[in-house]
Amino acid sequence: MKNVNKIIKDVVFGLAVTAVGLWVPHTADACTGITLKSQDGATVLARTIEWGGSYLNSRYVVVPRGYVQQSYVPGGQKNGLEFTAVYGYVGIAVELEDFVADGLNEAGLAAGLFYFPHYGSYEAYDEGQRESTLSDLQLVPWMLSQFKTVDEVKEALGTVHVVSSDPRASTAHWRIADASGRQVVLEIVDGIPHFYENELGVLTNSPGFEWQMTNLNNYVNLYAGVAEAKPFGKVKLAAFGAGSGFLGIPGDVTPPSRFVRAAFYQTSSPVQATAQKTVLQAFQILNNFDIPVGIEFADAKVPADIPSATQWTSATDMKDLVFYYRTMYNSEIRSIDLKAIDFARVKYRSVAIDDVKEQPIVPIILN
Repeated sequence: MKNVNKIIKDVVFGLAVTAVGLWVPHTADACTGITLKSQDGATVLARTIEWGGSYLNSRYVVVPRGYVQQSYVPGGQKNGLEFTAVYGYVGIAVELEDFVADGLNEAGLAAGLFYFPHYGSYEAYDEGQRESTLSDLQLVPWMLSQFKTVDEVKEALGTVHVVSSDPRASTAHWRIADASGRQVVLEIVDGIPHFYENELGVLTNSPGFEWQMTNLNNYVNLYAGVAEAKPFGKVKLAAFGAGSGFLGIPGDVTPPSRFVRAAFYQTSSPVQATAQKTVLQAFQILNNFDIPVGIEFADAKVPADIPSATQWTSATDMKDLVFYYRTMYNSEIRSIDLKAIDFARVKYRSVAIDDVKEQPIVPIILN
């Protein structure tokens, strides 16, 4: 029989690479996040998660108050920081149920992990600091289980040592928001955490958040609506159709291009009356960011039999505390109402986000 620690090590090393994304040429490992407001004062965070290399085995988790978790450390041992949930939370985990990539807690704190290759760099692992060491892939569950505000997260981050689950895996950065509507981006560079206020509410991947915001200025000419006809010498140039004010917006799936598109789609969207209508609008906007699995690989050499690189999309209603998601196998939107959960009594659960890996088709019966 194989040694148990060897099995854990193989799982963590192999799957952590998949979950956050080992850099592989021509592979898109992407996330796109947006933020919308409703007329009744709700804030809705929404995002996609992409990985075309394999099925992420994603699961939704419900974590009660008092639930004890422990961090993995490099080498596959699960003997790092131990933390007990002060707040219950709901989220979606990738590969292992410990690796929650996005979620919301009962106090109104939301957090999500976004792929961030080549720009982030964590502390080197120090065995002498093992008991205060936290895996990057478990930073989201640590935040959701412990805190209710962005300021609390910022203060507490100095008490832990965030390290890579696996030196072969990419780094990540994080989106964090609380019930006040405040949202920040956390990037760890050279082992030092940097927090950026994210008033726009958009996040993708590399380069860093400040660069992405600066790059938006290159598209100052874009605007919603139809471009006016203009004389061009002795001829007149006129738009072919609606939306010509967005001519020149980048259409590829690189992180800078997705950041620009997300920013303009988000800010040009009409403000909906209610939180639920805003959630539905967020899913519609993020339809534009689904990545077909075939475009990531040259010569159609797709390594995984999955229908999309965008494996799931989620939305978080920060006002009513409802977490929504849909998947590449089922576009039906599902919801978990945190207010309906007694986090003092509910049992921990981890459930596959799709019972059946096939899009339901409803036939229309004609009499």
